[in-house]
Amino acid sequence: MDAMERSTRRERWAWYLYDFGNSAYAAVVLLAVYSAYFKEVVVGGAEGSRLWGTAVGIAMLVVAVTSPVLGAIADFSGAKKRFLLFYTAMACLFTGLLFFAREGTVLIGMLFFILAEIGYRSAQVFYNGLLPEIAAPEEMGRISGIGWAIGSAGGITSLLVILPLVVMIKGTFIIRVAMVITAAFFALFAVPVFLWLRERARPQPLPPGETYLSVGFGRLARTFRAARRFREFLKFMVAFLIYNDGVIMALDFAAIIGTVLFGMDQQQLILFIILVHLTNVAGAYVFGVLADRIGCKRSLILSNLLMIGLVVWLFLSRSQVEFWIIGALAGVAMAALQSLSRTMVGMLSPPGQSAEFYGLFAVVGRTSSFIGPAVYGWIAAEAALWYQAQGLAERIAEQAGQRMAILSIAAFLLVGLLILLTVNEAKGREAASAEGTEH
Repeated sequence: MDAMERSTRRERWAWYLYDFGNSAYAAVVLLAVYSAYFKEVVVGGAEGSRLWGTAVGIAMLVVAVTSPVLGAIADFSGAKKRFLLFYTAMACLFTGLLFFAREGTVLIGMLFFILAEIGYRSAQVFYNGLLPEIAAPEEMGRISGIGWAIGSAGGITSLLVILPLVVMIKGTFIIRVAMVITAAFFALFAVPVFLWLRERARPQPLPPGETYLSVGFGRLARTFRAARRFREFLKFMVAFLIYNDGVIMALDFAAIIGTVLFGMDQQQLILFIILVHLTNVAGAYVFGVLADRIGCKRSLILSNLLMIGLVVWLFLSRSQVEFWIIGALAGVAMAALQSLSRTMVGMLSPPGQSAEFYGLFAVVGRTSSFIGPAVYGWIAAEAALWYQAQGLAERIAEQAGQRMAILSIAAFLLVGLLILLTVNEAKGREAASAEGTEH
């Protein structure tokens, strides 16, 4: 019996609604509200950029190290929903506790964010792991796409809930209350997945002499060995590892850039992130159609070039109007880079081994993502200190530091693009299909 027969419409909606809920965390905490609040109010000054980058990096590193092993435990013990519940509860609890992050409470502001971020990112591993249980292989792309679109709608909805409050009630108290609202929003829409979706995986006995730890790392090593035979896939993984960091940096620091360089207030930042979410949907669709016509690699190159051009424009720009236009176009480029990268993995994976290769893709994405934000935060802070030593006023020095850090985004994107140019898409697809024929 296939997954399509086994999963009900209600189960799929439960899966979609979880994405709707967890996107509130990404939109409010990571993008529009908490990042800028942490940098400007909790810490203050250029040091806020450094500590924000460090906090994101620590959380990403923890998830990168733990998720392969925890994923293996969940697969073996049929416990994906239990892990999902634990990490969702962790994300919601510590997002709500960000209410207590005030001016000067740097340790609380960092620690609670890191724990919320670990919960959010780890939960995604098990949430994604439920997809093969509710969708047959031929419909995974469609169901995943619907979930992605509904998730974007969730991010926009949560920001529209918070926006009127920020407009009507001035000051930082409402920003702190927004963290509690976000936690409640996430928790509310996560409930159906635990009530309605039946986990189909059955617990498996551990092989003799094995532990969950050894099984987890063994699986990862086996996938790496399998991937070694696919040269084009490996080159693509290296390219993705580097340019994906550029995308993560742009997302994690968008609100901080808007605040420091363009003087945007909280209301404007929320509207800005809503705009990015909307153009995100358009970007995934338009470049998806383009990939069918001109090929996935060419479309990836175009979206990467667009993103590099926008980052250079951001470095040179001086007006808030320009920042809005750059943000709208960056939404298109970033969605294209992320969605086309997923598609490329499918094309370069041998039939029957796509789950393993997607697992490797996920590990690479998470492992690399702690480097970029830490680099950006370090450059922004160090450059600001250098400019201050040259006699510039503190705020002007901080703005100059942000501009230097913006160039590091372009550097990651450019190096990733140069490696991507060496990938032979046709050769990679041939190798994958030849492997499939042999088996």
